[in-house]
Amino acid sequence: MHSEDQKDNADLELVKNRHLLAYGSSRLDPAIRLVDRAREIEAATDIIQGQVHGKLALIQEQIRALQEQAHAVLDQSARDLELHNVPCNFEKKAGQTIHLYQKKDQRRCFSLLSPAEWGRALPYEYVASYVLQSDRSFKEVGRKTAASDQ
Repeated sequence: MHSEDQKDNADLELVKNRHLLAYGSSRLDPAIRLVDRAREIEAATDIIQGQVHGKLALIQEQIRALQEQAHAVLDQSARDLELHNVPCNFEKKAGQTIHLYQKKDQRRCFSLLSPAEWGRALPYEYVASYVLQSDRSFKEVGRKTAASDQ
């Protein structure tokens, strides 16, 4: 008796939720033809392909941005390593501004004196000024410009 009540309840639920069925449950319901089904599948395919294309395009943009960031990090680290190998006769400390000069024989050196402090007695060609960061990287704070050559 209990199972018959459950079956009646299930049938009642089916009648209440007829609109959720993928097929007609009454002779009065419109006929679902194969052509209609094919159109529905085609529309779903187009929408899904559009969504996939959009998501993949976004991922591609993110990959390009990450590649650019990776190149920037590698370039920065190569420059920092190169600058750490430039000779200097003092201990480099974090937060300190140091100035890069190039000698006539193309060798480079660091100095604590800025071009302004050297005045007209500037012994080498000024290249750039850097601040040593606490992570041992260099932040450029000044560079020789074409106007300063004249």
